[in-house]
Amino acid sequence: MTTPREHLEDWLRDAYAMERQAETMLKSQAARLDNYPVLRERIQQHVEVTLEQQRMLEGCLRRLDIAPSAIKDLAARIAAYGQAASGVFVSDEVVKGAMASYVFGNLEIASYKTLIAAAQLAGEKEIRDCCERTLKQEIDMAQWLSEQLSDIVIAFLERSASERSDAKR
Repeated sequence: MTTPREHLEDWLRDAYAMERQAETMLKSQAARLDNYPVLRERIQQHVEVTLEQQRMLEGCLRRLDIAPSAIKDLAARIAAYGQAASGVFVSDEVVKGAMASYVFGNLEIASYKTLIAAAQLAGEKEIRDCCERTLKQEIDMAQWLSEQLSDIVIAFLERSASERSDAKR
């Protein structure tokens, strides 16, 4: 029988790999967003938040005396590189990137809600509190993306309709 703590350990490893994937995706996206400065700046800010979240998760893993999964981390980073590379070849990279970031943010929200419940049941108040702080950060980013998505799409469509070279990114 698997205990709540064992699930918590596994899900913390998953969350760590997820944040490493987020770092790779966000850095790649920000590096190419030359013509959407508001989006680029917000993504760059979230990279810093993501690095902070990684450190927090490392602390949670240490608290439970476990290490991140190298295999999960590698798989997540490979997936992120694949996603980043695929954006280079599409004409609407900024729109697809914003959509992907929004979807990924909601995956992170679900992950942290899961971790909060597991930490609560496992009696790990400190881990629960860390995950609650991170959940708020992810909700804030997803909300910002939700509010900005229409503006991003409109800017892209206007640039694209006039065949401006700065539409894609």
